[in-house]
Amino acid sequence: GLSTAAASAFGLSPYQLITAASIVEKEGYIPVNMPDVARVIYNRLAQGTPLQMDSTVLYAIGQDGGPVTTKDLQLQSPYNTYLNNGLTPTPICMPSKDAMDAALHPPPGAWLYFVLVQKNGVMAFSDTYAQQQANEQLAKSRGLP
Repeated sequence: GLSTAAASAFGLSPYQLITAASIVEKEGYIPVNMPDVARVIYNRLAQGTPLQMDSTVLYAIGQDGGPVTTKDLQLQSPYNTYLNNGLTPTPICMPSKDAMDAALHPPPGAWLYFVLVQKNGVMAFSDTYAQQQANEQLAKSRGLP
């Protein structure tokens, strides 16, 4: 279950942990990605850098999935994690058990970035922006958005 102690291990309240899990749900997309996405979220929170999660911007414009435009990224909303540091004020969806487990038990790692690299939904995770750019090129070469 979700205890205050479990959440506070990440410096979060139980409600914030559910909020983090909701972002894990939308960003991870499939269970295999979710633990590493949770680690990226916690690493960015610990660094005080914006989460920069497209799913939160899409939530702000009332859209589930799809591309995020430059105009969308400029939207003044507490849900725009490109413009605001920290978690969104509320969850952006109902997280699955997989997303909750990922948020409660993320693996150790220094990842700050991720991108879809396989058509089956598998993502690549990286510590540096240079690695992220290489993964983005790989994705592009495979015809992924």
